[in-house]
Amino acid sequence: MSAFKKTLKIGAMLHGAGSNMAAWRHPNAVADASVNFGFYKQLVQKAEEGKLDLAFVADGLYITEISHPNFLNRFEPITILSALAGVTKHIGLVGTLSTSYSEPFTVARQFSSLDMISGGRAGWNAVTSPLEGSALNYGRKEHPSHELRYRIAQEYLQVVKGLWDSWEDDAFIRNKETGQFIDPSKMHRLNHKGEFFSVQGPLNIARSKQGQPLVFQAGSSEDGKNLAAKEADAVFTGHETIEEAQAFYRDVKRRAAAFGRSPEHILIFPGISPIIGSTEEEAKRKYEEIAGLVSIDVALNYLGRYFDHFDFSQFPLDEPLPDLGDLGSQGFQSTTDRIKKMAREERLTLRQLAYRVTSPRGGFTGTPEQVADTVQRWFEEGAADGFMIGSAVLPDGLNDFVDHVVPILQKRGLFRTEYEHDTLRGNLGLPIPPNRYTAARENDHSLADAVGK
Repeated sequence: MSAFKKTLKIGAMLHGAGSNMAAWRHPNAVADASVNFGFYKQLVQKAEEGKLDLAFVADGLYITEISHPNFLNRFEPITILSALAGVTKHIGLVGTLSTSYSEPFTVARQFSSLDMISGGRAGWNAVTSPLEGSALNYGRKEHPSHELRYRIAQEYLQVVKGLWDSWEDDAFIRNKETGQFIDPSKMHRLNHKGEFFSVQGPLNIARSKQGQPLVFQAGSSEDGKNLAAKEADAVFTGHETIEEAQAFYRDVKRRAAAFGRSPEHILIFPGISPIIGSTEEEAKRKYEEIAGLVSIDVALNYLGRYFDHFDFSQFPLDEPLPDLGDLGSQGFQSTTDRIKKMAREERLTLRQLAYRVTSPRGGFTGTPEQVADTVQRWFEEGAADGFMIGSAVLPDGLNDFVDHVVPILQKRGLFRTEYEHDTLRGNLGLPIPPNRYTAARENDHSLADAVGK
């Protein structure tokens, strides 16, 4: 395990033409990227060429005419990840699926299937769905409150993990001569009855070689951090400064320990969007080219998305943002809190804030050596276990990182040169969770042996 403590973990975000609102307009972008399987195949194979740990596909359940172009027409994560499993061998495949607008049995089955198809490389980014409009697409009268969504998610994860243990690892005998297909004593019904769900089980698919799909969590609110610390294998997060990232890192690790977990068994992945040039000047030009693709109307719409599509055009562009009160508190809570704090402390005008949010430059812009230096500093100074690499424009951003930054990290001994394992858990250095029923039986035997002695 010590080798894993000393090496970075790196994932790639596969988000259509790129994270920037106007990425599709870039000369090197593929305009229909979010529904172009050949393009996704190209991206994930590039990430695997760089020995990255995982590829991540995000998702959402509500759009309007002014949503991010990637969101208007995009693949559903399980579907595209299942297809990508067939054209990759090592890289992990992680997708978003909502705990607020789906059923635990179905989700447990979907991710177990992806895990089996990929040979133990699946991960689930469990989200609670921040956009209030999601309720309109699922026959709900109202969107659950922030607190309620996280209570639902807590029980939901317990149900799914319980279903993933329906079959002990040696339950399937498949003896053609005797005609015995299973050992029925190693099939288990969950029989869960809780506040939100009633699920009998068993799940009709076995565990893969990595035991269970990994659970990722992306909320950074108090509820989100508590859920992650208790249930998640890894956390996606985002921070402006190393000091903020260090504080978050310590906080989540502390909470995990308080829940009786090893802090080493929950990995923290800040999201970064490197912009890389052969010189600082070239990197700056690349940033300015990307930022220049965004009009102020588009920037305002993008900002408004985090506040449940609030119309910011009603405010003066070149005056400080008015006090927004609790606007945004029920959706992307941690993100909107950070945006409001940034606007208040830096006294940004609405125009400045909209462009800052739409085209963040961040601290990972520069030459390959400068980006590698910053990555190394965050890693070695306790701000991250690894990073989620976003790209303002794809494929350029991913290609630049894999071709120019990864070799530097490898040369410094910070990142692998070959995959160590054939499962996502193995490559991330995380233990296989024992089947709860097998563990209970072994514990009973140990106690019986101890009493017998």
